Amino acid sequence: MSTDPAPRPDENELIYDWNLADEHVPEPRRVTLDDETLRDGLQSPSVYDPPIADKIEILHLMDQLGIFTANVGLPGAGPRAVEDVTALCNEIKSSKLKIIPNCAARTHINDITPVHEIIQKTGVPIRTACFIGSSPIRQFAEDWDLERMLKASETAVKWCVERDIEVMYVTEDTTRAHPDTIRTLYTEAINNGAKHIVVCDTCGHATPHGVRALIKFVKGVVEATGEDVKVEWHGHNDRGLGLVNAIAAALAGADQLHGAGLGIGERCGNTSMDQLIVNLQLMGWLEEGAHDLTKLGDYVSTVSRAVRVPLPSNYPVFGPDAFETATGVHAAAVIKAFKKGDDWLANRVYSGVPADVFGLEQVISIGPMSGRSNVVFFLEKRGLDASDEVVDRVFDAAKKSSSILTDDEVLKLVGESVPG
Repeated sequence: MSTDPAPRPDENELIYDWNLADEHVPEPRRVTLDDETLRDGLQSPSVYDPPIADKIEILHLMDQLGIFTANVGLPGAGPRAVEDVTALCNEIKSSKLKIIPNCAARTHINDITPVHEIIQKTGVPIRTACFIGSSPIRQFAEDWDLERMLKASETAVKWCVERDIEVMYVTEDTTRAHPDTIRTLYTEAINNGAKHIVVCDTCGHATPHGVRALIKFVKGVVEATGEDVKVEWHGHNDRGLGLVNAIAAALAGADQLHGAGLGIGERCGNTSMDQLIVNLQLMGWLEEGAHDLTKLGDYVSTVSRAVRVPLPSNYPVFGPDAFETATGVHAAAVIKAFKKGDDWLANRVYSGVPADVFGLEQVISIGPMSGRSNVVFFLEKRGLDASDEVVDRVFDAAKKSSSILTDDEVLKLVGESVPG
């Protein structure tokens, strides 16, 4: 009698995907990404502004990940910003990176001039993200009227276009702005040559429903101009909705989404770039073959180290606990999948994110909630003695423990020498 395992059914038979059950879910299409880690991300009160060597390392990882554009700084902020932006642009040129740099600037010539000077010095085209507040509450606080805002926008966009600088026109606090103001500002910018418009949830106010309504409205404004202009989404996480709002923007038709590594940024941070990449990959919205997802873990760890933001243990995908289980029932299912010799199954039977797609693997540990199968699997995987006597010894110790046993603790119980 054959002992070969039964062939695995098609994945669609094993996983019924309710995410695709709604008939209104749009078909996947290509969206691109703008990384704000090195500018907007560094506005977080808790981060460390890293030296240029670390910024260059992060820039290379962005490029390897297939991130399309990166905000490399705000030169108008001062000499260090100018120096770092210049160095990053020179690195893009010398290393022949594909990523396109952009720089933030107020709709003020004093902010835009340093960007132009860096372009002239390095020979690297830099998109300029000219930003201005758009909500009535911001207008009231600043004593602005619409006429003044239109004049500043017109002057900034024209100045850039006359010098062949590609413009990303940014309205801050778009999610709390009046439709008439949004329409007027964007139309003015587009008519003067802006090729990208950025819709911002600057204060993290929006819900997914609001994002969907706003993006559809803005796309209508663009369509009315008759120009080929990309719509971008830039969100913050004040209500914990940064990631889901970015996905809502993509579903509503946004062409490019902004984020920052680990979701760093002012107050509660920006949309998490790494979590956004994970979800877009699983949704089928990233261009096939354009993103080396095995580099995503390096990106996360490098950003964490460079800006001195520790990674929480339960952080999605790349936190230490993301693919580790010591729970008996859960571990047993994963172990059975491994024993079938089916890595695809093992990486999905108890995980909504397949670890192998991102260069990671499932980890089975031993703790107070473990079953004997955890112990047997742990020992056998490491080529250790898995006799009943040894398994009982480790299992009994685990049940008396208040936490997961470390590898060293297990080795001592087994009677093996601890490395080092």
